[in-house]
Amino acid sequence: MTVMAERPTTNGTEPAGFEGLLDTLDGLDVPDGYRAEIIRGNIVVSPWSKGYYLDVMELVCDQLRPYLPEEHRISSAPFLYVFPGVERAYGPDIHAGHRSVSRSTSNHLDGEALTFVAELTSSSTRDDDLSDKVETYGKAGVPVYLILDMQEEQATVLWTPSAKGYASRCTRPFGEKLPIPAPFDCLLDTAEFTAP
Repeated sequence: MTVMAERPTTNGTEPAGFEGLLDTLDGLDVPDGYRAEIIRGNIVVSPWSKGYYLDVMELVCDQLRPYLPEEHRISSAPFLYVFPGVERAYGPDIHAGHRSVSRSTSNHLDGEALTFVAELTSSSTRDDDLSDKVETYGKAGVPVYLILDMQEEQATVLWTPSAKGYASRCTRPFGEKLPIPAPFDCLLDTAEFTAP
């Protein structure tokens, strides 16, 4: 189940803008087991991932960690990355960037500073992971976007960011190795990514 809240207004007629959405998002009392993001001008509350997704997230982090650029970190901890130019704010399942990205007192981190993002699809988030987030991450210049399509049991890596998303992509079914491009230049083993 996904719940959407319409854009808040200041006097009931004009949109409050992206900053107003962020303020509203910050003030939400999101129930345990749910997270909130800003997608296409709406606050979207969706359930957290299934339990076995954590294993998959840790497998990805463990495999990519040795190939991280210097002074970078990779994590599956929940953080909100903002993309003000396109009025989006996402909490990616896996994210990597220079350590300086998190040296902030704000809970809104700079989405354009990411070097890698991965999303594990669910029935409630799949469409956004495959469309809106592709365009947003590409426009922001995130070098590598990995989509783990848990429903189709396949992994897609996108690179060469552009104004319309990404110019390059490679898809492999779970069980095969997927080449992850620069700045990682490694193979991701997807053998253990299927549901138990």
